[in-house]
Amino acid sequence: MDTKTQHGYLVLADISGFTSYLAGVELEHAHEILTELLELIVERFQSVLTISKLEGDAVFAYAPLAKVPRGETLLELIEATYVTFRDRVEAIRRRTTCECNACSALPKLDLKFLAHHGSYIVQNVAGLNELVGTDVNMVHRLLKNHVGEATGWRAYALFTEAVLDHIGVRPERMNPQTETYDLGAIQTHSLNLHPRYAELTAARRVIVAPEEAHRSLVVECDAPPPVLWEWLNDPRRRVQWEKHDMQPAVRPAGRTAPGARNHCMHGKNVSLIETVLDWRPFEYFTVEKDTRMGGMVFAQTFCLEPLPGGNRTRLSIFVKFKMPLPRLLLGPACRFTMGLFGIEQSFRDLVRLVGEEAAREQSAMLSPAIG
Repeated sequence: MDTKTQHGYLVLADISGFTSYLAGVELEHAHEILTELLELIVERFQSVLTISKLEGDAVFAYAPLAKVPRGETLLELIEATYVTFRDRVEAIRRRTTCECNACSALPKLDLKFLAHHGSYIVQNVAGLNELVGTDVNMVHRLLKNHVGEATGWRAYALFTEAVLDHIGVRPERMNPQTETYDLGAIQTHSLNLHPRYAELTAARRVIVAPEEAHRSLVVECDAPPPVLWEWLNDPRRRVQWEKHDMQPAVRPAGRTAPGARNHCMHGKNVSLIETVLDWRPFEYFTVEKDTRMGGMVFAQTFCLEPLPGGNRTRLSIFVKFKMPLPRLLLGPACRFTMGLFGIEQSFRDLVRLVGEEAAREQSAMLSPAIG
């Protein structure tokens, strides 16, 4: 086991209100519900993070900084996990006909997240991997914070100043607060997840449907949706398979969302403006691309579908041309544009690069066992 100091993200997901919930309900039903909710959190986390351990009603996970090069993915993972958690709680409530206290009190449960960035060592103790270090202790101290008292929020994502610096985005409407522990004072910023849930679930969907697409492409990649999401949206990874530079130009509310814009350069003389129309992390996103060439504009929807086993994704790309041309000419014009910008070849390169990375990670996992 390599015990050198590592640097990365440390994340705790804690089911709020479970202690008081447990005190007044039937233990067997409560245990079944807790198991289902913890499994859901683990399933969502482990596509990006490494699960360190379960801690009662909490999940502790981590990831080296290099594994999440696009830091905003961590914020999106937290929000997507919360949406899934809220939806699952509602689904459990709807599907049960049981009138026991455990089932009737289910809506009292909620979820909060604590995210920190720092140093840690992965230490092997009696065959178990344990994270140790001052920053590991600090993220656990943050479980005892004063966000609920100061704001009245039941569900929130708390980020330390250190983790926000590495994520590279600062969402609007965050609550700044200093927490003080035996390890010292730490600046935090918290995001209320209840209104964020409402925004994410109520927003108008903008997609290019398969039946209206002028060109479609389906590929399968050796990565789960959150990892493929990084390859599709991290500028440092996009340049590897798109072969052109992409620079973020506009970020509404300090993050990627509908209305965000990117400026892309294809060679020395060809550029385009990419505008985000819809943004559903790890599920799909839609962008409009203005080539700045005689009104040549097209929309693309990227749909990510997890395949059985959880480690592969089917990526479907639907392209719709938006030029004022007769319908019979739109298909050929779309094919010409995709050829001009090398779009189909780019996605073949994407599949290859994702597969090569997956093979390297698999080899790295097997090497210690072989040695």
